[in-house]
Amino acid sequence: MELDDIDRRIVAALRADGRATYQQIGAQVGLSAPAVKRRVDRLRARGAITGFTALVDPAALGWRTEAYVELFCQGRTSPSTIAAALAKYPEVVDACTVSGEADALIHVMAEDVKHFEQVLERINAERFVVRTKSVLVLSRLLHR
Repeated sequence: MELDDIDRRIVAALRADGRATYQQIGAQVGLSAPAVKRRVDRLRARGAITGFTALVDPAALGWRTEAYVELFCQGRTSPSTIAAALAKYPEVVDACTVSGEADALIHVMAEDVKHFEQVLERINAERFVVRTKSVLVLSRLLHR
């Protein structure tokens, strides 16, 4: 699925502000609001845009403790199995498969160390988890 320059600019505008109106986006990309709507509908139908969501600052929830957890799984645990299990934990804000010894890397946000420990215990109790290795974030040096 190849996007043209206008489609890329529409996607960039939506990524910057998912609540922007078609009229606002049209003003940025040089199209009418109905033309932007048609393109967004086409991008959604083709799967280039998979959905819209609200991004919430974890600190607004009181979650100021941040950690990265390497997840080591039994045998050939599939990525879909890992994803389904981790989706149950709202504290898991990102997860991906990785190269190296670990099977996945999980980004966890928690209220405090005790809350993080509770989340980690629940993750470790998943049937396919062999072990985890965690690091707590002290300060963020760069965030884009």
